[in-house]
Amino acid sequence: MAELRSFIFIDQLQPQTLCYIATWMRGSLPRRNMAAQIIEIAPGLDIEPLTDVALKGAAVRAGILVVERQFGYLEIHAQSTAEVKASAEAVLEALGATPEEATPPQILASRIVTRIDHQHAFLINRNKLGSMALGGESLYLLECQPASYAIIASNEAEKQANVKVVDYRMIGANGRLYLTGDEAEIRNAKDAAEDALRALGAR
Repeated sequence: MAELRSFIFIDQLQPQTLCYIATWMRGSLPRRNMAAQIIEIAPGLDIEPLTDVALKGAAVRAGILVVERQFGYLEIHAQSTAEVKASAEAVLEALGATPEEATPPQILASRIVTRIDHQHAFLINRNKLGSMALGGESLYLLECQPASYAIIASNEAEKQANVKVVDYRMIGANGRLYLTGDEAEIRNAKDAAEDALRALGAR
């Protein structure tokens, strides 16, 4: 039986979070404010039959289907929240699971670096896919498990604060999030991101 590692519903995809994921998404591209569901399971290969269930269960589109060594990931989206929820429910039924059985997020690291140096910004930008970090901005760093929770941390931070999404990684052993902006806004973003994870059971 597959282990449900995360079961994340996003009511409205925010523009930067959406644009970042679109840089590497190989499936159907969602649009701003669409509802989305992210599902992470183990073992990874079991995500394939669950994708079949999700796509046949409702009128949704698949943006991400990733099979890793250990974990499998699926992202589905639609303009209709009801369709996304119906598809997600079909997956749960196939798994014989409930959302409460998903692995709760763990915050492994959370840091704010104020007024980063220009060299530091340059180094961060060497590996980023999102906006550029600039010297003098403050930087928020988050690391979490399971990895897929990084997307909801990014989305909720963007809802609540005027910040730039520089990078987030939601595939692999750990998830990571990099945000930059004015220090006050970064602190608001930190609170929003971590509150979202705590609402899902983070300690």
